Amino acid sequence: MGMGSKMEGTSAPANRRDPYEVLSVSRDSTDQEIKTAYRRLALKYHPDKNASNPEASELFKEVAYSYSILSDPEKRRQYDTSGFEALDTEGMDMEIDLSNLGTVNTMFAALFSKLGVPIKTTISANVLEEALNGTVTIRPLPIGTSVSGKVEKQCAHFFGVTINEQQAEAGIVVRVTSTSQSKFKLLYFEQDGGNLGYGLALQEDSEKTGKVTSAGMYFLHFQVYRMDSTVNALAMAKDPEAAFFKRLEGLQPCEVSELKSGTHIFAVYGDNFFKTATYTIEALCAKTYEDTTEKLKEIEAQILRKRNELRQFETEYRKALARFQEVTNRYSQEKQSVDDLLKQRDNIHCSFTVTKVVNGSGSGSGLSNGSSSKIVGEDSRAESPVDDGSSDGKDKSGKKKWFNLNLKGADKKLG
Repeated sequence: MGMGSKMEGTSAPANRRDPYEVLSVSRDSTDQEIKTAYRRLALKYHPDKNASNPEASELFKEVAYSYSILSDPEKRRQYDTSGFEALDTEGMDMEIDLSNLGTVNTMFAALFSKLGVPIKTTISANVLEEALNGTVTIRPLPIGTSVSGKVEKQCAHFFGVTINEQQAEAGIVVRVTSTSQSKFKLLYFEQDGGNLGYGLALQEDSEKTGKVTSAGMYFLHFQVYRMDSTVNALAMAKDPEAAFFKRLEGLQPCEVSELKSGTHIFAVYGDNFFKTATYTIEALCAKTYEDTTEKLKEIEAQILRKRNELRQFETEYRKALARFQEVTNRYSQEKQSVDDLLKQRDNIHCSFTVTKVVNGSGSGSGLSNGSSSKIVGEDSRAESPVDDGSSDGKDKSGKKKWFNLNLKGADKKLG
């Protein structure tokens, strides 16, 4: 099957249905109800479990697309107000399921990733199902410690972070880094209702920062944002300047800003195309990082203000750029016009001249433009008194004799 048939997730399906209808929820459903409905349907239609059913793949895409609208407060508000027309479908995220990709298509996706085209990948249905069934192995990750490991592609290592009330009040940070620049996801699971299993609540894709790749989750009692580089990726590819103006549009609010005391489940998911992911995961209490926490809070606020400023500045910039393009085109046209006029002027100047044209026998001459030359006329008058059809040599001697006689005559008159 081709690459197009494997594109999964929140790219808009061809025939769009009402997201509420797709997820079988009412318009006044809570976020938790929408999330639960999505988990159930996404697992039901996940490509891993329906390899031979193309219809399930399309349904999975439709479910993911609908959830991407209803899980985002702003997109949900826009849809409730004006329908699909209010949504920028071109900027919607894309996800691709690696578990069903053949080798060639996997390499194709890897090439796109290396070329800087962001590709979001789905999590294997096996991992999600094992988590929901509560059959995963959970390793302890005490606060203030780190654990290193290697996770196979499309597999996950689960960790339990237990925090007390004081630590929960201070805030918790969980970070994963890879010095080998592996590609991975950091996942956070919540208790799935009254069941023993866990449902996926948050996921962060690794990003390259310096010489490492990293991902983090920050539960600090204030709104923390994550940077999603896939947002508006297609628009930015078409317009390089949009890469600057749309860059901060990838800033998305995290759904969970604080944790309660108890044990919380995190996982590192191997998201590499061909190899295992090498990682180090650590859990920290923000109490020992109070200054850093305050700096993060302030910088988040500054970035949000800057995003709003850029939205206004982009309009101003686009107008100025259009005006600049207009005057630049005018400059080029005027320059070409002046060059053409000066060239015509030079050609006219050059036409004021005499060109001697010698025919094949060498017996005639002509004057251009019908004009006569003063210098040539004087030569003709000088030669006419002694023009007796003699040779050039006799002409020269005649001229000399004529010259000498004039001088002698002049001498006698003077005498």
